[in-house]
Amino acid sequence: MKNKNCVLISDAGSPLISDPGYNLVKHCIKKNIKVTSIPGPSSIISSLQLSGLPLSEFVFFGFVPKSKKKLQEFVKKVSQEARTSVFFISNHKLVDFLEYLEKTAPEKSTSICKELTKLNEFVFRGTAREVKFDILKNKENLKGEFVGVIDKQSIKNQDFDNIDLYKKELKKLARKFSLTDIVEIVHKFTKINKNKIYKWLLNLKK
Repeated sequence: MKNKNCVLISDAGSPLISDPGYNLVKHCIKKNIKVTSIPGPSSIISSLQLSGLPLSEFVFFGFVPKSKKKLQEFVKKVSQEARTSVFFISNHKLVDFLEYLEKTAPEKSTSICKELTKLNEFVFRGTAREVKFDILKNKENLKGEFVGVIDKQSIKNQDFDNIDLYKKELKKLARKFSLTDIVEIVHKFTKINKNKIYKWLLNLKK
């Protein structure tokens, strides 16, 4: 297929949202094959399609907060999110966001999509440090509109700050099993430290 243009088309909605095209896009990215998206109703979908990140489940956060404190809180939130995160970010906040993410989750896979569907479209991919390095190579890279996509937290690395995601399921288990049994069940399927699980369950009962 060298020097050829290929098109991925879905007959059941946007590609990658309703089909396994993510694997094809991920492979193309690894092979440095340029991937773009035909303009659709929203840059959210286009950014997810081009990110090279899993998108079977994702959550949209709107624009990132303006204040430094809230921006830091936002970075912590998306770095612990169990689903792929997508959000709008201004060029003025982009470097600060990447620096906070680098400190909070240095290994987290990140995609920053610039000027989607426009002439200067480009997607920066890698860890926060790698993306920041590539963007700062040229001041022109900070011009335009940006959409950020952050990889979901892997199950084995999830901590328990985001308790609302599991509260309902744990309460169901609590009706049928002892505290010790629940710790064993959750550990078996998530490999999360037993002490962390135990402390979380105690906080849940308060």
